[in-house]
Amino acid sequence: MDLDERLALAHDSGTAPVTLTELSKDPSVEVRLAVAGRPDAQADVLRSLTRDHDRGVRQAVARNPATSRANLLRLVGDDDRWVRWAVAGNPGCDTQVRQAMARTDDKELRGLLAESPDLELDLAAELTGDRSPEVRERLATNTRHPEVIATLLTDRTVRVRKGLAVNPKTTAEQRHLLATDSAVDVRVALVRAVDLSEADLTALVDDRSAEVRRSLAMSARTPEHIRQALEQDADETVAEAARGRRRNRPSVPARRGPKRFVTGPKRPQS
Repeated sequence: MDLDERLALAHDSGTAPVTLTELSKDPSVEVRLAVAGRPDAQADVLRSLTRDHDRGVRQAVARNPATSRANLLRLVGDDDRWVRWAVAGNPGCDTQVRQAMARTDDKELRGLLAESPDLELDLAAELTGDRSPEVRERLATNTRHPEVIATLLTDRTVRVRKGLAVNPKTTAEQRHLLATDSAVDVRVALVRAVDLSEADLTALVDDRSAEVRRSLAMSARTPEHIRQALEQDADETVAEAARGRRRNRPSVPARRGPKRFVTGPKRPQS
């Protein structure tokens, strides 16, 4: 068979398992790639392709929802980072695979895990102590667990707390703590990203940092009465930002009712 025929077989949903096994050993990368991406590929076929010398083929296996836990665990330890990172997006990743990802030396893979919306509490808690500030920041930005957020609020690295500032899952009390954070970058990120209580907004009008007040003036989340207060700020750049935001606010067109067509009396025919 020529290449086109073998490719057609590799893509054909009716191809017999024994033929797919043979095609998984094909000299053409294109053919092996097609087999690696099949959702009905047998576990033993995918297992052999986890050792394929071509990175693209192994990536296809890593992304394949049909890939077994054992094969995903094998790919978590792959020598190629792109293959390892592909595992993170596989819907078949279970707790055991995620545990292996959490304990890998690959910082990016741990970061991808930290961003997972369904990450288990125990693994998220483990990542709060990750040696990489970047991993902790990504966890802070995405975690939904109140216990994890509470732990990260005490993290000494500013970028981690800045990640919490943009997390929509924080509570009003947690946002209050972030509004009084010692780092300007944290307070700036907070006023731009989430809604705050009236008490916190009022306090931030008098924030010691002009950058925070300027960000508050420009934030789409800032209520109009807070912005008006900032128009009187002693720092002209803050006051101008507040006035400029008001000037540039899109006007709401007047609401009009349906058009009425008034028909006058008909003219007599001449």
